[in-house]
Amino acid sequence: MSTIPVFTTTAEVRAWSRQQKKEGKRVAFVPTMGYLHEGHISLVKAARKLADVVVASIYVNPTQFSANEDFDVYPRNPEGDRRALQDAGCAAVFEPASLYVAVPGAAGEGGNVVGRESGHPDAHETFVQVEQLQKPLCGGSRPHFFRGVATVVTKLFHIVEPDVAVFGRKDYQQLRVITRMVRDLDFAVEVVGMPICREPDGLAMSSRNARLSPESRQNALSISKALKWARTALADGSIGDAASVRKTVSDMIEASGGKVDYVELVDANNLRPVNEVKAQPTLLAVACWYPAKDRGTVRLIDNTVLGEPEEQ
Repeated sequence: MSTIPVFTTTAEVRAWSRQQKKEGKRVAFVPTMGYLHEGHISLVKAARKLADVVVASIYVNPTQFSANEDFDVYPRNPEGDRRALQDAGCAAVFEPASLYVAVPGAAGEGGNVVGRESGHPDAHETFVQVEQLQKPLCGGSRPHFFRGVATVVTKLFHIVEPDVAVFGRKDYQQLRVITRMVRDLDFAVEVVGMPICREPDGLAMSSRNARLSPESRQNALSISKALKWARTALADGSIGDAASVRKTVSDMIEASGGKVDYVELVDANNLRPVNEVKAQPTLLAVACWYPAKDRGTVRLIDNTVLGEPEEQ
């Protein structure tokens, strides 16, 4: 069985991508942080339908983590990820050790985590921000997050030079941020969002699910159950105001032992708060914490767009 190439430098993967285009091929890109699950693999399969060749990246980006978050314990399985990508039909993998300049005194990649910066005068200091879309939802408790996401995706787009990039809708705000960034900065990249993949019991697939304790794994089902309740209640006309939806969804999660970061209803396009759920496609977005099996807690996110057909 042939082994797909694994590139570790920017020059290698850029040269590969340019060669594909020279041969008349359309290049699709699936950026990941590794520890792949079926959700990631579904993105690769979707990308194969949109292009001639697919390249995926495996890189845990330190600049989207703060010092009190889970960068150090984020699950990693590079060998298994490479096999999964090959089996899914990827043509190449980009697996850099770092995408940030190395400076004396920095503790490896950890020196790029927000709050752990080395302070060295030659350290990385250029960042991309999508000023308004990065502020609500996850931007409330993680104000550093989308600056890191927008920056690393900008770097990856410049390095890989894809024609199309595929992202999952579980990270809905991320998808909106990247789509707006691509529009505003004139990237020649088509951004495509794909449906959320769920476990058979309804839990949204996430690499972080591996850190949940068995009890938390079961209790976290309250998230998808609460979203389903909201869709049903909207359909039968028993709810219409955002405040009632927020309270009921929050209560369901907290009753299962979760700690709510936010439950918000916002315009699905611009992420601004709404009062009337039925007035426009409305994103019901949730973020919460459950106890981890190793240390601390696991932060989970999920969402559904009310007013649109349920994703299958």
